[in-house]
Amino acid sequence: MRTPLMSANLPLRERRIDIFSAVVFSVFTVTSLISDLMPTLGFDFSKPSSNFILNSNYWYAHDTDPLFMQPPVWMRIVTGLSALVYMPFYLVLVYALIRGRNWIQLPAVVYATMISTITGVIVFGVEFFGEAQWQTPNPAKFLAFNLPYVLLPLLLLARMRKPEPFTRRW
Repeated sequence: MRTPLMSANLPLRERRIDIFSAVVFSVFTVTSLISDLMPTLGFDFSKPSSNFILNSNYWYAHDTDPLFMQPPVWMRIVTGLSALVYMPFYLVLVYALIRGRNWIQLPAVVYATMISTITGVIVFGVEFFGEAQWQTPNPAKFLAFNLPYVLLPLLLLARMRKPEPFTRRW
C-alpha cells in the first residue's frame, strides 16, 4: 500500500539507465555461469578444449589472467561468490530494475560495494601489483573483460544513491 508521501515510479521507457543496467546485469548472469563456475568447481581450462565453456575460459585466461587460470583457494572463493551468490542476485536485480521495485535499493548498494571492493581492490591489486606469478601479461585485455565488473556496479551504486530510485530518471 502506498502512503501519500511516496511518489509514483516512472515507466521503464523513461528510465533508460535501468534498461541499460538490466541488459548489462543479464549479461553478467551468463558470464557468471560460463566463467566463474568453472574455477569454483575445479574444472581445468589450462589447455584448449573441445568443450565450448572450458575453451572460452582458456581463450580468455591463457594470455591474460594467470590468477583465474590457476586459482588459489581464496580466488576460488571469489569466483564462487560470483557464481553462487551474485548470479542469482543478478536475476533478482534485473527483475527489480525492469519492474521498478524500490526494495532493491539496499541489496543493490550492498552488492555494488562488495563486488567493487573484491574485484577492484583484491583482484586488480593482485593482477597488477601482486606476486609476479599472478600479474597479468596483457593489461588491456584484462581490463576490457574485468573493468565492467567494477564500473557498472559503481554506476548502480550511484543510481541507488537516494530513496525511491525508480521515481526519477537518474
